[in-house]
Amino acid sequence: MLEVSDPPSSGDELVDIVNERDRVVGRASRRDAYARRLPHRCVFVLVRDHLGRVFVHQRTASKLIFPSHCDMFVGGVVHAGESYDDAAVREAREELGVAELGQLTRLFTFLYDDAEHTWWCAVYEGRCDVPVRPQADEIAWHSFLTDDELDRRFSEWTWTPDSAEAYRRLRSR
Repeated sequence: MLEVSDPPSSGDELVDIVNERDRVVGRASRRDAYARRLPHRCVFVLVRDHLGRVFVHQRTASKLIFPSHCDMFVGGVVHAGESYDDAAVREAREELGVAELGQLTRLFTFLYDDAEHTWWCAVYEGRCDVPVRPQADEIAWHSFLTDDELDRRFSEWTWTPDSAEAYRRLRSR
């Protein structure tokens, strides 16, 4: 008899565990990395449209962390054995629902570390000149905002704390 099982969840994905210098020291499931606060890698991509507006979205309520929070970056975890650059392209294409994406520029990397989470974040910026079709299971709502609109909303909306930190660092550069 053939057994049908659910596809693996995002929590089952393997991630590289890294040290304080962002060097790989092991592997764990994404769920285990979150539960045990193991440092791993993530990518954040600030995407602008042809008018220079920033893609902003609200995460779905089913997200593993920071459900229903707003975000000005697309991105996610870097899979085990994957480079930051490859993960940035993969995540941006997946979340935006596009096959073509302009070149991404890596801006900086920093360690996000709070009481519950810790990960190395590589921050990128890129452009998407084609219509987006965001993943319904990842993104509940989206829009493109000017920098001024985004700055006004920054103090009004509930943002993912790691992205808010990345955005503050980006704006201070």
